[in-house]
Amino acid sequence: MKKASIIMMVGPLLLLGLFVFPLWNIMLGAPQYPDPLGINIHIDGIRDVNEFDIQNIDGLNHYIGMKTLPKPEDMWEFSTFPLIIGIMIFLGTLIGLLGYAGKVSYKWFLGWFILMSVLGVMGMYDFNEWMVDYGTNLDPHAIMKLANPDGTPMTYKPPLFGHTKMLNFDVTSLPSTGAWFMFTGMMLTVVAFFMGRKQRQSRVEIGNE
Repeated sequence: MKKASIIMMVGPLLLLGLFVFPLWNIMLGAPQYPDPLGINIHIDGIRDVNEFDIQNIDGLNHYIGMKTLPKPEDMWEFSTFPLIIGIMIFLGTLIGLLGYAGKVSYKWFLGWFILMSVLGVMGMYDFNEWMVDYGTNLDPHAIMKLANPDGTPMTYKPPLFGHTKMLNFDVTSLPSTGAWFMFTGMMLTVVAFFMGRKQRQSRVEIGNE
């Protein structure tokens, strides 16, 4: 099971990309902005795509009563997520090492993947809840108070995934480089699981001959 274990070690290590590259990207394009405004969401904070993008977005949002984009100290997630990712990298690498040494079975590889998937879903849910609050909890004293055709207050929640139109802005929200590092790493652990299972079955068949 040594080959499978090596792959199992490589998979979690790819999550290190989350400490370098953004996890998610949101872009806002409009006729008055030839260069779209954008933010990159990292596991430890929100950063400009281009210089002054956050400043410009906050300036626009002020008119419709949206909060300013949070700084790292404003959200517990930005201090907790790096810790969780670090623990999962350590745990996954340890499982791979123990598998290489023959101390654990290939089933542990799938266990790590399931745990990481659950944490990922929880993270996406939390991210979506933040965007709901960000786009709907508006300042009642805002300069501009816009309403939908039915008279209800307009909300400005960015999409979790994909594209939407907000006023004259085209808003696109998509996974970024860090997310693809994470996805690739998680898929490698699945590959390691099936490879380990196949190697185990081959040894059992040989032993029965």
